[in-house]
Amino acid sequence: MSATQQHTACLALADGTLFFGRGFGAEGEVTAELCFNTAMTGYQEIMTDPSYAGQVVTFTFPHVGNVGINPEDDESAEPIADGMVVKWDPTEPSNWRSAETLSDWLAKRGKIAIGGLDTRRLTRAIRQQGAPHVALAHSPDGNFDIEALVEKARAFQGLVGLDLAKEVSCTQSYRWNETRWAWPDGFGTKPEGGPRVVAIDYGAKRNILRCLSTAGCDVTVLPATATAEDVLAHAPDGLFLSNGPGDPAATGEYAVPMIRKVLKDTDIPVFGICLGHQMLALALGAKTIKMNHGHHGANHPVKDVETGKVEITSMNHGFTVDAQTLPENVKETHVSLFDGSNCGIRLTDRPIFSVQYHPEASPGPQDSYYLFERFRDAMN
Repeated sequence: MSATQQHTACLALADGTLFFGRGFGAEGEVTAELCFNTAMTGYQEIMTDPSYAGQVVTFTFPHVGNVGINPEDDESAEPIADGMVVKWDPTEPSNWRSAETLSDWLAKRGKIAIGGLDTRRLTRAIRQQGAPHVALAHSPDGNFDIEALVEKARAFQGLVGLDLAKEVSCTQSYRWNETRWAWPDGFGTKPEGGPRVVAIDYGAKRNILRCLSTAGCDVTVLPATATAEDVLAHAPDGLFLSNGPGDPAATGEYAVPMIRKVLKDTDIPVFGICLGHQMLALALGAKTIKMNHGHHGANHPVKDVETGKVEITSMNHGFTVDAQTLPENVKETHVSLFDGSNCGIRLTDRPIFSVQYHPEASPGPQDSYYLFERFRDAMN
């Protein structure tokens, strides 16, 4: 079966639903979980966020590609999300920072995208039915084996039980001293000194590491599979647990024993973000569960239940900590005002805390930066 000539891409859902559009970026096929992101800006940061491994991202905001691509906005060395779905075809970029077009950038890096879809309809379907498994194909001749694409979508194993942190993590340790971007000089360099932080890379975004440096931390990054012995060999003043993709229970097979031993053998502060939040919760005895469609966007209101303050946050997660399973010595500190799901925890007797959202993404724009300062102050 073939689509009409103007259709050069096809998105096939596991239930047999088909969407045809115009392909851009790389040619080929990919299978993944489909999610949607409601952010109005930051498509480059989203595509390079390692937490999107194994997912195709539907952008609900139609103006994607209009500011092009520039090397400063990458959150990792390459785009990690498996594909992109947009309503309107990308236009020529209009921004002084643009170095290349979105389509060329995706093509060079082997990432498939489709434009011209009814993203509202697709988003409603995801909300109602949960994040579906999909196959995305781009072929300039517009010829697709529809039955094969649907079968590939149905055969995709999904993210439950899948450990993806090892695939996106660094493979060896390194030091980080770059600070946050500031006008007019861009990124800065942190001087020597400050509390020593070991950051575990489950898929860490660069801006998280910049925030730690800006707060005055001396940062050493270790791979996701680092043991407690690896961590303690650096004599850290604090342990940071980063964001990342996949099922937290699967990553927890090796991450939880490390965290528990560090907590047992030291009294250093611990701070976690996103997957790191889930890793800490698992290590403390809680459980995680798969969400219907997750939280992905830059406009999520989160309430600090201890102060009553509401923060506008950036989120990207498909699993959540089950607050009902938190042990007695762990307090829930933040909740989503969208659905009441857990967004933060802390130990009642030690400076150990974590949040589900991304304070480094600055959607507020600075609502949540205090968390990095809280971590630094706890070490000092």
